[in-house]
Amino acid sequence: MNETDTHLDVLRGSAKPRKHDARTIAALTSNPGCARRSVLDAASVDKHALAEHIGYPDAFGLSTFALARGVAFEAHVKANGCAELLRLLREHLELPVPEVSYDDLNEAAGHETNEARYRRSQHLLARAARSGQDSGTLFDHPLLRMSIGGREVYLEPDLVAFQLRGRFYVVEIKSFPVIDGRADPGKVASAATQSAVYVLALRQLLEQLGFDPALVSHEVFLVCPENFSNRPTAARIDARKQLTVVQRQLARLANVGTIVSALPEDLTLDLRLDDDDKATRPAGEVRDALEQIEARYAPECLDSCELARFCRSGARGTTSVLGRSVREDLGGIETVGSAIGLATGTRVPDEHEKEVAEVLRLGERLRRECLDGAA
Repeated sequence: MNETDTHLDVLRGSAKPRKHDARTIAALTSNPGCARRSVLDAASVDKHALAEHIGYPDAFGLSTFALARGVAFEAHVKANGCAELLRLLREHLELPVPEVSYDDLNEAAGHETNEARYRRSQHLLARAARSGQDSGTLFDHPLLRMSIGGREVYLEPDLVAFQLRGRFYVVEIKSFPVIDGRADPGKVASAATQSAVYVLALRQLLEQLGFDPALVSHEVFLVCPENFSNRPTAARIDARKQLTVVQRQLARLANVGTIVSALPEDLTLDLRLDDDDKATRPAGEVRDALEQIEARYAPECLDSCELARFCRSGARGTTSVLGRSVREDLGGIETVGSAIGLATGTRVPDEHEKEVAEVLRLGERLRRECLDGAA
């Protein structure tokens, strides 16, 4: 264990490390410039419990109904030997007519360890990579593994299809609908990023086994309900952009030591849980500790980070609450008050603010002309 690992363990305190999955790893890409998010994720801190204790509970997540619908739709897609899925793969991948072998890599007998499942997945995927048969092989819920912030994390994609000319394809099954050929762009982007995590993990596994990681296609298949029915439809998605973003953010987590080294050595977010797993540490102390780690709030954080409400309260009055595009357009003007002062002429711009000040004054002049015209 190096100095950074020790520091991260102190930061997390006595709580058990929170387990990552593809959804949480994909969420890391939503705000890569946030040091607070990077440090907490590298330390595997339970941000949900943290937010609850300090009085800023997160308000996002899947409902019980959405989870049940997702499970039912996945079961329908995989029913009767993955008949519906094979139909879609034949349409999009020109899958040969002969039957496709199917390997169920879910937990065996209800007591198989993650390590045993991972080894079994390794064995079957390596055998498929060596065979190169075009008949196709479907792997249901293989267990993959990758390093996140120096810790090994197990990942479980919905399905990996090994098919045609020695290529692996990740298949992601989602329950949001595709209506008239269109789906919610935000949900599609999120699914593509999550699939990119699986592609990266599968490439790392094959590379460790001595195979070319390029055997895993950067194209993934997203399977969703069509219109308002339960009939599945599929789309081929190019995930190269998402792969680049995920790799960059994971590298940032791996190098989080630079950020951690600037923090006090005794800084901790330990909630001091009692025997009933109830936090006993004063909430004010935890809030003060959190504020020592720099955050970079953006409105998009509300969709992906449990601490977004707390960070938003601390960012009140800053330009970051107006969105990234506004913050970037203002070119380093940190507060709304400063922007208003430059726009109205009550604040004299320094050397680096002159260009932004001209734009703000023009905007203020146009606003006044519009208001005067309306009056």
